[in-house]
Amino acid sequence: MWLLVLGITAQIIFTLRFVYQWFYSEKRKESVLPLGFWVLSWMGSMLIFLYALIRQDPVLMAGHLLGIFLYTRNIMLLKKEKKLL
Repeated sequence: MWLLVLGITAQIIFTLRFVYQWFYSEKRKESVLPLGFWVLSWMGSMLIFLYALIRQDPVLMAGHLLGIFLYTRNIMLLKKEKKLL
């Protein structure tokens, strides 16, 4: 049961990034991807990857491994950009 809860929680967090990005863009009246989008993406992807490891599901592992690196890089770029401002 705990694994099902982990999988569902991970998917909800991963999906929330789209909702967050939509509200953020609507507020700014432009399409933007804020830091929170990348953080939610990273968190959701890490949790889904953990779920995949436990389930030994190579499809989910492959599907989220690259994303983890891409989301991490975007977070690093945004943090660097904010330091320059």
